[in-house]
Amino acid sequence: MTRRAGALAVNSEGAAVRIDFARSERSTLGIEWELATVDRATGELAPAAPDILRGVELPRGDKNPHATAELLTNTVEIVTGVHRSVADGLADLSRTIDAVRAVADPMGVDLMCSGTHPFSRWQTQQVTAKQRYEKLIDRTQWWGRQMMIWGNHVHVGIEDRDKVLPIMNGLLSYYPHFQALSASSPYWAGESTGYASSRAMLFQQLPTAGLPPQFGAWANYESMVDDMLHVGVIEHYNELRWDVRPSARWGTLEMRVFDGLATAQEVGAIVALTQCLVEELSTALDSGKEIPTMPPWYVRENKWRAARYGMDATIIRDAAGTERPLVEDLTELLPRLAPIAERLGCLSELYDIEVIVEHGASYQRQLRVAGENAGSLQAVVRSLVRELRDGLD
Repeated sequence: MTRRAGALAVNSEGAAVRIDFARSERSTLGIEWELATVDRATGELAPAAPDILRGVELPRGDKNPHATAELLTNTVEIVTGVHRSVADGLADLSRTIDAVRAVADPMGVDLMCSGTHPFSRWQTQQVTAKQRYEKLIDRTQWWGRQMMIWGNHVHVGIEDRDKVLPIMNGLLSYYPHFQALSASSPYWAGESTGYASSRAMLFQQLPTAGLPPQFGAWANYESMVDDMLHVGVIEHYNELRWDVRPSARWGTLEMRVFDGLATAQEVGAIVALTQCLVEELSTALDSGKEIPTMPPWYVRENKWRAARYGMDATIIRDAAGTERPLVEDLTELLPRLAPIAERLGCLSELYDIEVIVEHGASYQRQLRVAGENAGSLQAVVRSLVRELRDGLD
């Protein structure tokens, strides 16, 4: 994404006093998609990213800004520019994936995406040679070395800094919808975990990951960052890897809830849902309305329920503790958002949520493939590779 970067201002003693929020056009989009590289013959993770990234460098040897390294050498992250429509963002992703695949195919390397790999083991993976990754592993040790996980991130432009935290707090009420629809990590190191998203449970073990606090004002956020800098928890606010976070550098709200999505169609559906909900909440603020929120423990409970039960979860919907099946709630949410989606040009992508419900989220499809193939997790990997390449049947 290309915008004026937000800045972290400090006083003469080095304490953080201000986090500038970059200017950004309302409801614009940026998408990040982490893809795993796997050996075509075995389905095991392959440390192919460094060679692939060299293969997609720009003509004068510059790094391709749309294909980047991640924590492990088995991952290529696809990053879009800034777009107004979901369709344009998907087209951007497709162009870069085609370029990556043109390099990977002759290497005998396939691309796939899910929250975890069904059977590869974290002990054999290689960490990308970058100082920030080495520092992360040194600090987090056993938990950090297990971060053999993949996700999607969605940035949505917020035109007014004072809207960011109210919108973030409001989006937490929809956390289980995002988590269940994207859940794609039922397996870990060859075992069925009983969770729709084991990635969600694993990633929150890092000290600066998991659910964000519900801040009342931007100054409260700055104060927390100030405290964390002071005691050495972080060296920069971007080290706060919350599931939903302000991204001051880009002038966006960044949704990081999602397990890795297997297909472009699912990416489009999730991006459209994110864009529409942010726009709905932003419009409510314009009208002087107060955005409803839920107590933090309800939000935590919803995260666990969605990670454990996925699309079968019964979720808490409001501060009064009203409960209802998640899928039932989705059937009312889509028509409510439809006028916003039509205005934003993402109506068809929003209703691709129904395709996920019909075919099953990725974790459901993976379990189904394993069941149809005598428990073979190699068959699951082959199915994930095929889905990324060809889409859902």
